[in-house]
Amino acid sequence: MPGDGTKLATTTHNRPNARLLDLTRLMRRAGRVLTGVDRVELAYLRTLQDAPEPLYGLIRSRLGYILLDPNGVASLTRILSGPNGAPPDQQNRAAWKLARRNAIGRVPPFGLPRMLNKCLPQGTSYLNTGHSNLTERVLRTLKSAEIPIAVFVHDVIPIEFPQYQREGSVAPFSAMINRVGAYADLVIYNSEDTRKRTEALFRARTPTPIVAHLGTDHVAARPDELPDGLLPSHPYFVVVGTIEPRKNHAFLLDLWEALGEDAPTLVIAGSRGWRNEEVFARLDALPPDGKIREVADLSDGALAAVMDGSAGVLLPTHAEGFGMPAVEAAARGVPVVVNTLEVFGELLGDIPIYASVSDRYLWISTINTLAEAGPRTPKHPQFEPPSWDAHFKTVLRLT
Repeated sequence: MPGDGTKLATTTHNRPNARLLDLTRLMRRAGRVLTGVDRVELAYLRTLQDAPEPLYGLIRSRLGYILLDPNGVASLTRILSGPNGAPPDQQNRAAWKLARRNAIGRVPPFGLPRMLNKCLPQGTSYLNTGHSNLTERVLRTLKSAEIPIAVFVHDVIPIEFPQYQREGSVAPFSAMINRVGAYADLVIYNSEDTRKRTEALFRARTPTPIVAHLGTDHVAARPDELPDGLLPSHPYFVVVGTIEPRKNHAFLLDLWEALGEDAPTLVIAGSRGWRNEEVFARLDALPPDGKIREVADLSDGALAAVMDGSAGVLLPTHAEGFGMPAVEAAARGVPVVVNTLEVFGELLGDIPIYASVSDRYLWISTINTLAEAGPRTPKHPQFEPPSWDAHFKTVLRLT
């Protein structure tokens, strides 16, 4: 169960009179396909709107801060829920226009303390679930106003694996984690593995922890939303995620070279990321109708259809905070092959096929075995994924 092993009774807690959810990340992502952290923030937005406590929203803009009351938050929810058919830039501009129009407060940076004191009810608590806007100014202001601070830490991969990160992103992320340790009253973690890794980095103090596995929504497969000709008639595999070094696509490209002409098809489902020029060059050199096919920006239903029809989902990732594609594949009854990471054992037990990326022979033999078996989606998958209901029953007891 989410939260098992977490000692929640160590902190006394009175339910807040209102909540202030930081929406900065979702605002910056408006119009784009939502990634894992974005989806968590969206789940919090939707759930907290249904809670009895009124929900306010805080947004960091180019010029300062925007504060929304519950009606203003509600007006933004639909446009923050992902692409709506409009061009991404147009949807993003519309989101900012809507936020400014419905704001109950808009101030330059130095005006944040006064705005929060003037506009928020007594007994408001603050939640930040997006790794954004956790600045010294914001956290110091909240602490001075005696507003309890809860922060969701999804992972500390940028600190542990700086070689996989965007140029210039590691130092700001490390400073953010230090501020969380200094100011947060509660830290929410998606796994026990993430908790242990994060708390090892805290310096003077360790905020109260909450471990709550992320919920998994069942998505109906929509094969009608797939691009024409994407999926072959013979067995294929899929790897899901941004094409960036941590996800280790280079490993799979090497395996497919070793498999040669008899290789099954590999579908790479994800947008191109950063610091991966060699992999991008290899992908660009491949024939469009070959054994490796790249596709980005699939709808949730289309991605579900790709998973369901596959012989397996392959995840040779070097590091994960949670590993949602593995959980989703297991929940659909699709075979999943993962690197030997502790977090996969915590979440999935003996459901996946574990194969260290140091053992290429094991990966090749596993792929061949699964390809011979072909796709197999049982009517009753053995794995029952965590639910958002269980997640929020754990979290909202203390936030």
